[in-house]
Amino acid sequence: MTPTRRALAGALALTALLATASEAQAADTPQHPWYFDTMRVEEIWQHTTGEDITVAVIDTGVDPTLPELQGQVLEGTDLTRSGEGAHVDGNGHGTDMAALIGGTGGGGGIQGLAPGVKILPVRSSSSGIDFDNSARIAESIDYAVSHGARVINISLANVEAGSGRTALAEAVGDAVRQDVLIFAGTGNDGMGLNDPAIPAALDGVVGVAAVDSGGERVPYSTSGPQVSLAAPGNDVPGHCDGLSGPACIWEEGGTSSATALASASAALIWSQHPDWTKNQVLRVMLNTAERSDDQRRDDYTGYGIVRPDRVIVDGEGDPGDPDSPPIFRDWEAALDPVATPAPEPEAESTPDGDSAPEPEPAPGPEAEAAATSGDSSPLPWILGGSAALVLVAVTGWAVLRRRSSASAGA
Repeated sequence: MTPTRRALAGALALTALLATASEAQAADTPQHPWYFDTMRVEEIWQHTTGEDITVAVIDTGVDPTLPELQGQVLEGTDLTRSGEGAHVDGNGHGTDMAALIGGTGGGGGIQGLAPGVKILPVRSSSSGIDFDNSARIAESIDYAVSHGARVINISLANVEAGSGRTALAEAVGDAVRQDVLIFAGTGNDGMGLNDPAIPAALDGVVGVAAVDSGGERVPYSTSGPQVSLAAPGNDVPGHCDGLSGPACIWEEGGTSSATALASASAALIWSQHPDWTKNQVLRVMLNTAERSDDQRRDDYTGYGIVRPDRVIVDGEGDPGDPDSPPIFRDWEAALDPVATPAPEPEAESTPDGDSAPEPEPAPGPEAEAAATSGDSSPLPWILGGSAALVLVAVTGWAVLRRRSSASAGA
């Protein structure tokens, strides 16, 4: 090789190396996290960004003054005792969830998966002493439904029995009658008691688990029959030091983050197909989810990892009967008053009245199983997308924060 050709080859190799390094850096920033490539987000945005869809974020409030959330957040309401307003978030958790869903990336902030949606903040929790949270979440669901939310994101989890669960179940039933989808984190107790938590374990709620960039369920993600879907939970954008810190990449975000990304995925699909019912949106989400070769549901990632690109870009997934729920069919049929129109009960069911949990996938993965639910331990509310427990004295209530220190996105 001549010196000239050798120099040219070296220059080309260096250019390729720099381009590769640039891509690697871009794929690990709050404006371009790793799952943007996996989900082909930029291709999705050529079809829809989630416009005309309202996503309610039932959480600790949403701060609309952050650059990435300016113009994205509706008025909302504050149902906590403090009554400071839905735009107050002393915890930062609700704001992070809103940004993951609908952030624009403005000002170096978090880029959300569905930047065309509107965020309806419903402040139902705080980092301080709190009571009657179950009833408040139920009231929050009612508010979200009555104010036009098509998708409700609840990145909260609690293992609690009694009247609180009853109120929540009734609110979920009302939401189902209004054709609203509810996503909730299964919790971060996978390495502990792994108890099923509400609202994720309630019939009618889509329980979301967390996976890492390799598509593997993360150990802290609570597992069980309540898991319907999974979404990225690790290495997701957040704010390094509360709302005062810059956006960064959290090493372990938790099932809260996974729930937000599942909610955003539903909003994207619904925006492209505004005439679909909740049953059709959920059915294509389940049928196009990325799962293992055996194509069967498991208790760790449910029917698989959300892949809205397969629906929006590739046109995959059969929406099916608009009036037939892909899961919770027996439960919806038993609602009193029933959902309108009432779904036809399946012919074969398990002893507890839920449909068989392991449907045959051929010729395509049709997820027609009903997730079971159940909880009994009177443990405190936790934030599904966090992992370090902060105990609150006297009341026993707790707020979970991020699992590990944030590393700056590079």
